[in-house]
Amino acid sequence: MKPVDVRLRAMEPEDLELLYRIENDTELWNVSATNVPYSRYALHDFIANSSSDIYRDRQVRLMIENTNHETIGIVDVVNFDPQHLRAEIGIVIMGAYRRQGYGVRTLGKIEDYARTVLHLHQIYAVIGASNAVSIRLFHSLHYDQSARLKDWLFDGKAYHDALLMQKQL
Repeated sequence: MKPVDVRLRAMEPEDLELLYRIENDTELWNVSATNVPYSRYALHDFIANSSSDIYRDRQVRLMIENTNHETIGIVDVVNFDPQHLRAEIGIVIMGAYRRQGYGVRTLGKIEDYARTVLHLHQIYAVIGASNAVSIRLFHSLHYDQSARLKDWLFDGKAYHDALLMQKQL
């Protein structure tokens, strides 16, 4: 596999349709805290009113682009805690771009951003215990599994465990 690179950038109004597809993909709801559909209006409002200031919004959402300038996903820094200098990260790579190294490169870039720009002490992710691909990804980047969260994620029919993966920066 040839090396890939990514660029992280702020959301633009042109990202509305991609954001709409990702936020309303019910298959992703089972691996995230989202469990309701979002309207285009609500997402447009989110893009328009996001200050891109993590201290004000307590989160920042960045779009992921490949070297062909295609938007291939989203990476979030959420649940920012300025007192303890930590935040949760979440990543979605669109299906056509998965298993090509984009996840590794994106997490590397967001870790660098968290360390050098946000000055975070640690970052963490909550991953469904059955999501073997994501667990392997985070383990490969030296995240430690620090907890198993029992019945943490609900898919509409059943509860599932999640793993808390942490990394000191």
